[in-house]
Amino acid sequence: MQLKPANGDLSALNAPAAPRAGALGELLYRDAPVAYAFIAPSVLLLLFLVAYPFVLSVWFAVSDARVGDTGDFIGLDNFVRLLGSSIFQQTLQNSLVFTAAALGAKTVFGMGLALLLFRVARFKRLIRGAVLLPFIVPTALSTLVWWWMFEPLYSVVNWTLKYMHIVDHDIPWLPDPYLAMFTVVLVNTWRGLPFFAITLLAGLVAIPRELYEAAEVDGASAFGRFWHVTIPLVKPVLGVVILFSAIFTLSDFNIVYVLTKGGPMNMTHLFATYSFALGLQSGEIGQGAAVSLFLFPILLAVVVVQLRQIRKATMYE
Repeated sequence: MQLKPANGDLSALNAPAAPRAGALGELLYRDAPVAYAFIAPSVLLLLFLVAYPFVLSVWFAVSDARVGDTGDFIGLDNFVRLLGSSIFQQTLQNSLVFTAAALGAKTVFGMGLALLLFRVARFKRLIRGAVLLPFIVPTALSTLVWWWMFEPLYSVVNWTLKYMHIVDHDIPWLPDPYLAMFTVVLVNTWRGLPFFAITLLAGLVAIPRELYEAAEVDGASAFGRFWHVTIPLVKPVLGVVILFSAIFTLSDFNIVYVLTKGGPMNMTHLFATYSFALGLQSGEIGQGAAVSLFLFPILLAVVVVQLRQIRKATMYE
């Protein structure tokens, strides 16, 4: 039995493929030009919105630029002046204390909230969606509500504490330097807690149940299962969450500016708020840019250290 092609013409099988129409078709057929065309908008955005502002800020930091004047090159004089400034030293201390306290609180309460959400059985989608509300609401709007709650004259918090007979006088939440720092840490923790909780919840859901069953068979208690099973397997996710949260927290601006504007007595100034006060409010563009660039090596060190910890956490033996 002899097989024949459907058209009955063997020569059609050996005929060369029809040439593609036009130069545009030939260009679209190649992978490299199409790939470059797709990534070109992203590259342009990075150049104009990230690279150009960064280079410009570096120039401002090494110049005596002021509002309306590009200034002249002065080298590292701005940085030397900042290191000798008591306000900048206080800002550096505030930033480290603020970041450490907020990250610690968000890590502990975020893990606790993730464990609670993991055990919720009824209405879990509704509850998990409600937990995200603080993270969805615009920061300035939600912080204004917190400012109203702690404002000395109309403080709802003080009224509630006095009504419950916990205190018998108004507490100066925002005028007191140490209570003001506590307040901004509290609001930042409230703001970032959903990010921790939902991300850690995703890590908890991914842990195989067989590991908990095996640990329980071996006689591990609830705390033992949490410490020897949950923590090691969630540690890579926790490392990534802490990394991103450290960057966002260290460069926070909205919460501090709306609540205290860096006061009282510069006790809540962070890098972003002090840079804004120097660069835009006082007109010292060079000094403000130098404050911002002080943040860059700190963030770089945080990223390097945290990535090493994440890499170690993902290497299981």
